[in-house]
Amino acid sequence: MAGGSRGGFPAWMTAAAARIDLSGGAAATSGSQPPQPGPSPAVVADQELGMAERALSAASAAFISAIIVNPLDVAKTRLQAQAAGVPYYQAPQMAALGPDAILSELRCSPSCTRGIILGSEPICPPDCFQYKGTVDVFLKVVRQEGFGRLWRGTNAGLALAIPTVGIYLPCYDIFRNKIEDFTRSNAPGLTPYAPLVAGSVARSLACIACSPIELARTRMQAYKEFQPGVKPPGMWKTLLGVLSPHASPGQNAVQNYRVLWTGVGAQLARDVPFSAICWSTLEPIRRKLLGLVAEDGDAASVLGANFAAGFVAGSLAAGVTCPLDVAKTRRQIEKDAQKAMRMTTRQTLVDILRSEGPKGLFTGVGPRVARAGPSVGIVISFYEVIKYALHQRNMS
Repeated sequence: MAGGSRGGFPAWMTAAAARIDLSGGAAATSGSQPPQPGPSPAVVADQELGMAERALSAASAAFISAIIVNPLDVAKTRLQAQAAGVPYYQAPQMAALGPDAILSELRCSPSCTRGIILGSEPICPPDCFQYKGTVDVFLKVVRQEGFGRLWRGTNAGLALAIPTVGIYLPCYDIFRNKIEDFTRSNAPGLTPYAPLVAGSVARSLACIACSPIELARTRMQAYKEFQPGVKPPGMWKTLLGVLSPHASPGQNAVQNYRVLWTGVGAQLARDVPFSAICWSTLEPIRRKLLGLVAEDGDAASVLGANFAAGFVAGSLAAGVTCPLDVAKTRRQIEKDAQKAMRMTTRQTLVDILRSEGPKGLFTGVGPRVARAGPSVGIVISFYEVIKYALHQRNMS
């Protein structure tokens, strides 16, 4: 591995960087010394961290990431929802709206010059409310709904990110370590596939556990409130709104609550390949970069190596799995609960391909990639740094 002659990996670095090389064998030590039996100090340090410490590290990283990238998530969801037919323009109802309501609800901006005069006030044409791209979503949301709406769903995003990543990254660490230990002794050729398997299994557990929160966040970001001054429903009210049509006392309660997992199949179909691609790409890049840093590296250089590897891997995985993300969004914003329960991921993809062509499968790919790259980079790099800080505290 590159950089092996410079003293190997820093002892405090995560075991993911130190335990194996890219060919699947044990990690090389410095100089020409043969590898020593038993786990390296980095592996021991990583394995000494308990599940609670790993979860705390991951949740802290997820908190930072969720706040930073939420506007890109809003843009991606709005573009995908618009393609699915969600209206962002309220047709004028002259019998119900007075002049004040016309100005506030049917004009995209006080400075818009395209408005037509209807009664005594200008009204914008419907295409003023159509989103044409990521930047256009930002501009129109800020202009029409306020700057704070770019962080719509942040509470649900935090409620989702913290438990999801708190389950996902610690489980990934533990599964990867166990699989690598097993394959190193029994099937060294399979060791490079440990990140792929560990990432897929860990992501599946996290997705199933947190699917209702993902459903609430998608709906909160997708729909626009047309009533000025009325606070849009939060996460719990959104979930109650999903449940209310099924709250019949004569029905099985378990069957009623199944609706909260609407789209979980599409979410798994998106997130499991995402994790497999992401970790299979991230680990080799991270090991290569950390090999260049070796013992000379400090926290900043290791932070940079983890961020760069996460950025590249997250961007690639997000682009490849975008059609599955479009299918997930379509299923979760479907208002007809019975139809949503009958929809399948394959059927949704086929319908999109027939009605919108291949371009429809990649609706929102720009903000999705722009969000995933920094998000994965931030989570991975901060996760490793916080793990290091906790380990140093335990050692002292």
